[in-house]
Amino acid sequence: MPAVSLPPKENALFKRILRCYEHKQYRNGLKFCKQILSNPKFAEHGETLAMKGLTLNCLGKKEEAYELVRRGLRNDLKSHVCWHVYGLLQRSDKKYDEAIKCYRNALKWDKDNLQILRDLSLLQIQMRDLEGYRETRYQLLQLRPAQRASWIGYAIAYHLLEDYEMAAKILEEFRKTQQTSPDKVDYEYSELLLYQNQVLREAGLYREALEHLCTYEKQICDKLAVEETKGELMLQLCRLEDAADVYRGLQERNPENWAYYKGLEKALKPANMLERLKIYEEAWTKYPRGLVPRRLPLNFLSGEKFKECLDKFLRMNFSKGCPPVFNTLRSLYKDKEKKKNSVRRVGLLSQ
Repeated sequence: MPAVSLPPKENALFKRILRCYEHKQYRNGLKFCKQILSNPKFAEHGETLAMKGLTLNCLGKKEEAYELVRRGLRNDLKSHVCWHVYGLLQRSDKKYDEAIKCYRNALKWDKDNLQILRDLSLLQIQMRDLEGYRETRYQLLQLRPAQRASWIGYAIAYHLLEDYEMAAKILEEFRKTQQTSPDKVDYEYSELLLYQNQVLREAGLYREALEHLCTYEKQICDKLAVEETKGELMLQLCRLEDAADVYRGLQERNPENWAYYKGLEKALKPANMLERLKIYEEAWTKYPRGLVPRRLPLNFLSGEKFKECLDKFLRMNFSKGCPPVFNTLRSLYKDKEKKKNSVRRVGLLSQ
């Protein structure tokens, strides 16, 4: 059946149907659908039938919705709206492959429709069609080159395809277009810099990533992420003394973070158990109320040293009334000797 064009009055009503759908005013949307379809000239208007079906689907009337959308599609096979709506219906039923086919058909009749391209890209990434996702994001970039999301989405496509070099180039080209003062706080620009640095690290370009971090450090809002990333990069580059300084600084910010002690261990490379313990003994002096520097040595200590440190750890927790103390010790129970000593020590302290 040839497509029927709506005159200005009905076309204005159809636009109101679209707005009602976007604002979830489904009852009002159905009223406007009725006004168009009640006119004998437009009783079989494909796009209105499709929108009525989509609206009914949102109200839980699935069977009626499918019937109306298919009827609308039969009446106007060249309508991008009908194909897009049919795709949305399939997506709501988690028939993602069918939905993608519908979106592609919709694009045959309106190849530059931004909303359809966005919906298609979301399903492609969900279905791990990364090549298809890259092509769709490229189309969106061509249509909206001034939008930040267009560039980021295109870079993400290459990132997921593990073409880190290309992803880094795209991000750098986009970064150059951003007119940002070094003294101005711009959170979105800050996140772009952190993401760019992540891509460089995943590409194995640790030296370039560290230089990038030092260059743009003042413009990155998340100062903690900067320091944590610096520590990781310095370890990768075997700058162990610098890495140790960074992790000591991080410990001062948060002496209860396990990762900072692990990082400091990697930087100092203790040769034996006593040297390893010395790292934590220094932390005991610096952070007398810290629980983590008391807990971590229990992982590698044994014998009398283990019993001594366990006793101090339990006493600190019991005096503070910390209920999760036994959850914290659970990983030690894999070692039968440590499990036995833990149970015995708890028993003695509870008497």
